Amino acid sequence: MPLPPEKMHRVIINTDAKNEADDQYAIVHALLTPSFDLHGIVPAHFGSVKSKTSLKDSADEVARILDLMELSGRVRVADGAAGPIPDEATPAPSPGAEMIVREAMRDDPRPLHVAFLGPLTDMASAILMEPRIVRRNVRVVWIGGGHWPVGGREYNLSNDIAAANVVMRSGIEVWQIPMTVYRLMAVSYAELYERVYDKGAIGRYLVEQLIDWNSRMVAGPIEHRSLGDSPAIGVIMYPDCGKWEYRPGPEWNAVMNYVHTGQNRPVKVYENVDQRFIQEDFFAKLARFARGLREFAKFDG
Repeated sequence: MPLPPEKMHRVIINTDAKNEADDQYAIVHALLTPSFDLHGIVPAHFGSVKSKTSLKDSADEVARILDLMELSGRVRVADGAAGPIPDEATPAPSPGAEMIVREAMRDDPRPLHVAFLGPLTDMASAILMEPRIVRRNVRVVWIGGGHWPVGGREYNLSNDIAAANVVMRSGIEVWQIPMTVYRLMAVSYAELYERVYDKGAIGRYLVEQLIDWNSRMVAGPIEHRSLGDSPAIGVIMYPDCGKWEYRPGPEWNAVMNYVHTGQNRPVKVYENVDQRFIQEDFFAKLARFARGLREFAKFDG
């Protein structure tokens, strides 16, 4: 399945990888997708409530995934900011934001997709550091934001509301996958044991860390989890794998309600996604990888 460069999507993954237990699935999915020209992974913070070292936790988790897939040293990793931007005029510079700027300014006719599985801190910082990138061919694919049109608390947004406002006001292209959509990506423990657990070291880890997270963090009986970050991978692969419409770009107030100013660039908002397409594609790629079909060893150059 090797593809010529012009048939590949330029991609950066920005991930708060140790926040919960679903980023890991999206990261592996991205790594195994032949149509992704993956420029790098940016570990991201997830605030300070769950951990005082959230950026380090994410970076360590990315390193663990790469090690389990025998890809250590073969994928660029550049840390994002350790916390949210100080205010809407001040970036939080980081190697991750610099990577975004560098790839956005590269002379390449293909769009750059920057998938954010957590807060928009590093995108806002990149824009504040180099405002010219908003006029480049860049697509911000964001898992975040509450129910339209009212909004309300949503975790990824909560970790940097100011950054979300910077991005929306900037005029850059945004594809939003809100909470009402990403929560519908549920899988059961039985499905994970049948389709993931026996797929090598990475498969075992994906299942075990998810069940461990649920056992520690979820009260009451549970045997499921939403792989809520995976739609970001799916819509880059196939933008019409869900129903979407353009809506006036919103902003947010301090309690995360949408503020509809009518002054921002329209945002592509997904109303649903094709769960079957996204999850079955992941299961198939993981199975082929585990069998040793090395068409996925694109990192060997």
